[in-house]
Amino acid sequence: MAVYKRSYRAYSGRLTPAWSRFFVLTRYALRGMFRSKFLTTIFVLSFFSPLICAILIYLNHNATILNMMHARHNEAINVNGDFFLGFLGVQGGIAFFLTAFIGPNTIAPDLANGALPLYFCRPFSRAEYVLGKLCSLFYLLSFITWVPALILFGIEANLSGPGWMWENRSIASAILASSWIYILMISLLAMAMSAWVKWRIAAGALILGVMFFLSGFGAAINAVMQSNIGFYIAPGPLITRVCAQLFGVDARIDIPVAGAWAALLVMCGICLALLAKKVRAFEVVR
Repeated sequence: MAVYKRSYRAYSGRLTPAWSRFFVLTRYALRGMFRSKFLTTIFVLSFFSPLICAILIYLNHNATILNMMHARHNEAINVNGDFFLGFLGVQGGIAFFLTAFIGPNTIAPDLANGALPLYFCRPFSRAEYVLGKLCSLFYLLSFITWVPALILFGIEANLSGPGWMWENRSIASAILASSWIYILMISLLAMAMSAWVKWRIAAGALILGVMFFLSGFGAAINAVMQSNIGFYIAPGPLITRVCAQLFGVDARIDIPVAGAWAALLVMCGICLALLAKKVRAFEVVR
């Protein structure tokens, strides 16, 4: 409107709290993710495994079925740390391939179209920008990993009684801790690759390549040097070692748990450093 009319009035509505403004980025990122029919299909298919596990847990407590199988309670399926670790392994694989598909779309479009200055001229810091994009991946992957796992835990606790839930309360905390560190690692990796490789297909291939190449290279180092030092550069074995310790299960990976945690934190720190290098309001081109 023309300035001389002096009819401009400042916005007088309710203001969004400053601490939660980055959720605007999360909301719009999630809206863009589900525009893809392929992504929506994979997301829906990821719920078949929890559904099958829920049916198996129910049948494990069904007296008629157990009598037909001549089995007692927990003989058909033993719902323990191994059960939930295996379930999260399946769901984690789906979550990883889903991240490789959607991760390159988090930051690369903003960099390719020069949109970062438009973000940072508003009340968004660089950390809030990264956090908003990270929360979109965290929100999506949570519904594939720890949310259905806790639902299965609740079903088993309801069928087995409060005693089972109290005895296995550490499993619930292990589900949360293992899922969160896994989601954080693959999300930061996907965002770092998205920031440095602006071509979506190449970024997705690079995410898969980094995970599988480092695992293969680490196995080669172990074979040549007759040691376990190669596990420290392989994200897959590191996650397996940490999650196995949380669930109280033997991981068959002979490295200290503290070393595995330290290596994972170093990897996450490297991804954050790569993001800090690229996520800025301006870019110097030589």
